[in-house]
Amino acid sequence: MSTRLLALASWILLSCGTGSVFPELPDAAEKTTQRTCSSYSPTRNVFWGDLHVHTGLSRDAYRSDVRTTPDDAYRFARGESLRIPPMDTQGRMTQEVWIDRPLDFTAVTDHAEGMGVMAICADPDHPDADSEWCNYFRQMPAHQGYPHPEHLPPVAEIFAGICGGEEHPLCNAARASTWDIIRQAAARWNDTSKECRFTTFVAYEWSGARGGPLLHRNVIFRNAEVPLPVSSQWDPTPHHLWRKLERECLQAGTGCDVLAIPHNSNTSQSAMFVPEYPGATTLEEEARQAARRRDLEPLVEVMQHKGDSECDVGVRGVFGTPDELCGFEKLFGDAPQCDDLDLATATQFQHCKAPSSYARTALAIGLAEEARIGVNPFELGFIAATDTHNATSGAVAESGWKGAVGDRDDSWQKRLGPSLMLSASNNPGGLAAVWAEENSRDSLFQAMRRREVYGTSGPRMTVRFFGGFDYAEDLCDQPDLIQRGYAGGVPMGGELVASKSNVPTFLVTALRDPGTPESPGAPLQRIQIVKVWPDVEGDIQQRVIDVAGHPADAAQVDPATCEPTGPGSDQLCSVWRDPEFDSAQPVAYYARVIENPTCRWSQLECLGLPEAERPPACTSGELEVAIQERAWTSPIWVAPSGS
Repeated sequence: MSTRLLALASWILLSCGTGSVFPELPDAAEKTTQRTCSSYSPTRNVFWGDLHVHTGLSRDAYRSDVRTTPDDAYRFARGESLRIPPMDTQGRMTQEVWIDRPLDFTAVTDHAEGMGVMAICADPDHPDADSEWCNYFRQMPAHQGYPHPEHLPPVAEIFAGICGGEEHPLCNAARASTWDIIRQAAARWNDTSKECRFTTFVAYEWSGARGGPLLHRNVIFRNAEVPLPVSSQWDPTPHHLWRKLERECLQAGTGCDVLAIPHNSNTSQSAMFVPEYPGATTLEEEARQAARRRDLEPLVEVMQHKGDSECDVGVRGVFGTPDELCGFEKLFGDAPQCDDLDLATATQFQHCKAPSSYARTALAIGLAEEARIGVNPFELGFIAATDTHNATSGAVAESGWKGAVGDRDDSWQKRLGPSLMLSASNNPGGLAAVWAEENSRDSLFQAMRRREVYGTSGPRMTVRFFGGFDYAEDLCDQPDLIQRGYAGGVPMGGELVASKSNVPTFLVTALRDPGTPESPGAPLQRIQIVKVWPDVEGDIQQRVIDVAGHPADAAQVDPATCEPTGPGSDQLCSVWRDPEFDSAQPVAYYARVIENPTCRWSQLECLGLPEAERPPACTSGELEVAIQERAWTSPIWVAPSGS
């Protein structure tokens, strides 16, 4: 067996948690202080999960005929089947769905907004269930973007009519009862035995919007010590959310710990990654607010069913390598620049391009802000999720996808037809991958906090990314490359400090998703390293470098048969040193792993229909027929010496 294959075999053993002959990691790699699982590994295992899952307890899901529960979501994540809309005349779900591989962890993130309203209006025995306001609630369209019937008041007025103010006793009791359902389901399904087969997190979604742009966050708690959810009905901005999480969780003295994960920055109309410090009058006050945001929000959801938020093509103020792969899974297609759009009158379903809408360019904005005030508010690791509203945790396969939001996309006619939410432009979403010592709440949460995580658009390719200054060029051939990666630098999510005599070097390795016997994963095409930084003129610079693999056009897929052609790899590895490194310039690097092209879900669905029944979208050319699935690692930041 070759040296390279021996190295690969050793890595597979480490990645799969089958045991390690290596000693404990050095202090440079934080270790979990308490072992709870028999499969504990000091070199860490990769665990797969979904941290953005809605059930019938979310108001938009319920009004879309979804009647699933948190227990259903966890059951589905463990590999059991689930029934989802369409609903028959007896109120029964008629589609059976399942995933081919169970997840390791899941968080149910039902909306905090309307949680009490749901409990009141959906309960036929509640004294207010037949009130005028509940009748309004039941008549509302499933999605607020659709025009409301003229006789219906706005959603905020309906919620206020049912629940009154924040201290409304009946609504608070109903909200607390729903929160108890969510907490108790998480406790039931969290495996605290030595096997650690499945981990759950108590969580919810804070769904804030400024009259249009989506500024939503998933709030994930470390343990069972949790306060009531924070609702944007009464805490309408992210700053309100952060202050309340600090006061009611982190500073409560109960052992509560929490982080928030922003998502869909691609639909934020430039508002997600704008440095804002309300009330601050000094740089010190701004720095304190930036530190609060950095500490509470160490991650960003870079991909979900409403599109990719990594980057976009043609964004003003971004210079350097053109990146055609930034056109990946865009919900609103050829959108205008945000500064060409009247944001005061824009709806939440109008998209526009701006650096402050995307995860990649947010990294540069954060570095510029750190140079100004001494704190980077956007030290963001990358994960992905589904945002399913069917409770179908981890249902990310392109083949056989049955939609994400109840009766809105519960048939091929709806998925491939025109709609306000552009159903055919949606996708199954992605998965979060976490490098942790074990599959327990503490270990996974620590990994998320230190950002040793990555996201994929659905496949389960195994990716490692390390940065240091002394990695050997032949490290890919060494059987202990993972231990050397930790010992000689930092993993994804880490930070380095450069000097004039040190040039950062990166080790990146990837294994293809093995898939299943019935549906094997696609070969890997290439690994890229993305470098991003702000220049002295205030512009954002980017470089995208292919460091391993095959040319972009080496492999193809036949759209008529979905048969692939061309070369691909089972595994790729590279040690790359930045030849243009400037030790005076702060910079962030991350790795992007690209699969060979395969057929997109919409093309698979079109091919599964008789030609005479195929809708116009199947032949009009408006949809991509192929997709290049991918993974995005969390960045590694390199700061100038003395900073």
